[in-house]
Amino acid sequence: MKTVYFLAGVSLTILLAACATIRGSGDVDQGRQALLEGHYQRALRLFQDAEQIDPTYVYGTELRGGVSSYLGRTQYLTGNYTQARQTLEKALSQHKSDNVARLYLGLTLYRLGDQKAGLANIQRGMQGIYNWLQYINTNFRFDFGKDWDESGTIRGGIKAISPSSPAARSTGRNLLLTERGSG
Repeated sequence: MKTVYFLAGVSLTILLAACATIRGSGDVDQGRQALLEGHYQRALRLFQDAEQIDPTYVYGTELRGGVSSYLGRTQYLTGNYTQARQTLEKALSQHKSDNVARLYLGLTLYRLGDQKAGLANIQRGMQGIYNWLQYINTNFRFDFGKDWDESGTIRGGIKAISPSSPAARSTGRNLLLTERGSG
């Protein structure tokens, strides 16, 4: 009889763990949709819930993003820069090649007044995104890679800006001013 109870308990534990994983990934899916639609507060709540369920969850296959990365980006977009910095640093400690998180960390640092570190992280993030697009376009050019920056516009823009150029500083200022005007 003890074996039956034990097996029932193990089965229930596995079922509950599976439900939590599905809920966490569902929160990330819904959060991503809310983020893309500009519903930042809703996205923030969904990513916070997902992080509580599974802080190491990673979304995607080719362009992977952890729940901490999405949460940090959303914190940045809602103006919570101090918390965004902590969350994005956590995201990068979990997934060092998350170039979008690195880009947002750079933007966050810049907003917090650390312009040198901010520009360095922005450049590293942009270079990582460039390298990723190159990889996709080169290795998967006859498959799904043909649809990623087909004309090279994004990669050309990234390549044209070096970290010390006036264009990079101008682009960073313009990005920040554009955000202020729309936020």
